[in-house]
Amino acid sequence: MTSATTTSARPGRLLSVPLMLVAGALVAIQSQINSRLAEGLGEGLRAVVLAATVNFGSGLVVLSAIALVLPVHRAGARGPVGAVKRGDLRWYDVAGGLCAAYIVATPALTVGALGISLFIVAFTAGQAVSALAADRLGLSPGGRHALTAGRLIAAGLAVLAVLVKTGTQTHGSAARDTVIVFAIIALSAGVVQSVQQTVNGRASIVAGTFVITWANFAVAFVALVVVLALSLTVVGDLSPFPTAPWLYAGGLCGMGFIAIAAWTVQMHGVLVLSLCMIGGQVITAEILEVLAGSGPVSFAGLAGGGLTLLGVVIALWLRPTRSG
Repeated sequence: MTSATTTSARPGRLLSVPLMLVAGALVAIQSQINSRLAEGLGEGLRAVVLAATVNFGSGLVVLSAIALVLPVHRAGARGPVGAVKRGDLRWYDVAGGLCAAYIVATPALTVGALGISLFIVAFTAGQAVSALAADRLGLSPGGRHALTAGRLIAAGLAVLAVLVKTGTQTHGSAARDTVIVFAIIALSAGVVQSVQQTVNGRASIVAGTFVITWANFAVAFVALVVVLALSLTVVGDLSPFPTAPWLYAGGLCGMGFIAIAAWTVQMHGVLVLSLCMIGGQVITAEILEVLAGSGPVSFAGLAGGGLTLLGVVIALWLRPTRSG
C-alpha cells in the first residue's frame, strides 16, 4: 500500500492538520502576549519569570475549574499518579510542564538580545532537527520513522521558510558573544518543545489529553513559583501589573496548543506536528504584524507561509515507513 493511499484511507489524519496549524497560531499569539506582559512588569529575569508564572497560573485555575465542574475530568485527575505507581508511566512522562515552563520563558528572555527574527530561526532549527531525531529513534507515540529524503526536505523547507520570512529583519544590538549564547538558548527551546510533544503524547495515551494538559500546567506553575521565589534575591524592581485584560490570556492559548499537540502527535509523530505548528506560527506572525500596523502583508511572509505548508504536504504525502 502506498503512502498516499494510507493517508487518504485515514481522513482523521487530514482533518487534524488544521488543528495543528491552529496550535502553531496559538504559540505565536501566546509568545506575543507573554512578551508584552513581561515588558509591562519590568525588566530582567524576574519580570520574565513572573509573566510565565501568571501564564500557567491562569491556565491552571481554568483547567481546575473545568475538572471540578465535570466529574469525568475530576476522576481522571488520579490517572497519572496511578499509572506511575503501576509502572505504566515513568515519572518524567508526566513532567512535560517543566518543558512548557522553559519554552514559555525563553522568548521573553532572549528576544531582546536576538530580535524576533533570529530567535524564530534558532527555535525552528532546533525544533525541526530534534523532531526528526525523535521520530527516527521511535520516541513519539507515532512509532519509529525512517529518515527519508522526503522528511529531510520537509524539515529543510520549514527552516528555509523562517529564513525567508525573517531575512529582511535584524537582531538586537547586543554583543556578538551575547547573541551566540542567547541563540543557543533559543535553539534549545526548540529541542525542548519536541521533547514536550513526545512526552505528552506518550502520557496522554494512558491518562488522557485533559489530564496531561492539567499536569503540564500544574508542574510548570510549581516550578516557576520556585524560580520566582529564588529571583527575589536578585536586585531589581517590578512594575505594577498592567490593566489590559488581553495580557492575561496566554494561559488559554497554552491550554489549546498543549492539548492539541498531545492528541495529534499520536497520529502524526513529532515531525509532522512540528511542521504544522511552524506553519501556523509563520502565518500568524505575519497577520499579527499587519494588525499591529507594521505594514502590509509582505511577499517574504507569504513565501515563508507557502514554503512551510509545502513542507507539511510533502511530509503527509510521502509518509515514511516505520522501521523496526
